[in-house]
Amino acid sequence: MSTLPAGERTLGGFYAHIGANKRKSAALVLVFILLVAALGWLIGEAWLEEGLGFLGIFGVVAIIYSLVAYYAGDRMVLAASRAKQIHKADDPELWNVIEELCIAGGLPIPKIYLINDSAPNAFATGRDPEHSVVAITTGLRQKLNRDELQGVMAHELSHIRFFDIRLQTLIGVLVGLTALISDIFLRSLWWGGGRRRSRSGSRGGAEAVLLIVAILAAILAPIFARLLQLSISRKREYLADAGAVQLTRYPLGLARALDKISSDKEVLEVANRATQHLYIVNPIKPFEERAKNLFSTHPPIKERIARLQSM
Repeated sequence: MSTLPAGERTLGGFYAHIGANKRKSAALVLVFILLVAALGWLIGEAWLEEGLGFLGIFGVVAIIYSLVAYYAGDRMVLAASRAKQIHKADDPELWNVIEELCIAGGLPIPKIYLINDSAPNAFATGRDPEHSVVAITTGLRQKLNRDELQGVMAHELSHIRFFDIRLQTLIGVLVGLTALISDIFLRSLWWGGGRRRSRSGSRGGAEAVLLIVAILAAILAPIFARLLQLSISRKREYLADAGAVQLTRYPLGLARALDKISSDKEVLEVANRATQHLYIVNPIKPFEERAKNLFSTHPPIKERIARLQSM
């Protein structure tokens, strides 16, 4: 079975992926600012006939939020996950595993955080290798052997090495803001928001059309942002799996870890829609109530395991 396109299995292919992720991060912020500004113009026109004013306000908010996401997105994710930093004396074996992999990958050692939860899982976050974090649950630490732990850590360090962490942290925070703005606008309609002056004739008809367009935009903008997130998330998991094998030279370690994590029935309580895409395996189980109506943020586990086994 083929694992990845030949161009992505070479070292040059990996460096190309790093460059592409940097470009995608810049493009993502630009698209997000334009999307929020356009949404602001529509909402402003539908509400108070102040489209340009709202466009400017929303554009400034989007720029500020983008800067916050870039410089503080990792701290926001860690706070939402209730993760606590640990040091070498707290877990020498874990530290040694990560240290060995960082030497192999030419990476600085990231900060290591622990999430007190029995569900096994892990994620990486930050804006670049010099400002990166790896977070694991207590369940992962307890339920995996050393080879499996090494595979998971190599996967997360590959996200750091490929600058996936910057892209995913940005998109997670920015998608959340788009959804928040849309939700506030739609809720305001139920509470009597929008224009209160009655219009007649063609102008009144144009305003009604504009309001409908604004409502549709508020509904579709979060969906568009979410689909953009998913299109990026799925491919990056395959590439991080391949990067992990490049670091460990032992694909079965990661394959067995993925099988254990995905088959574990423990529920990761701190995970949510905004952070689920960061984890090595989707932390929201199919049987949970919160899994309903969610897009899948990860490629199928069976396919990921099959690709690893074929290596």
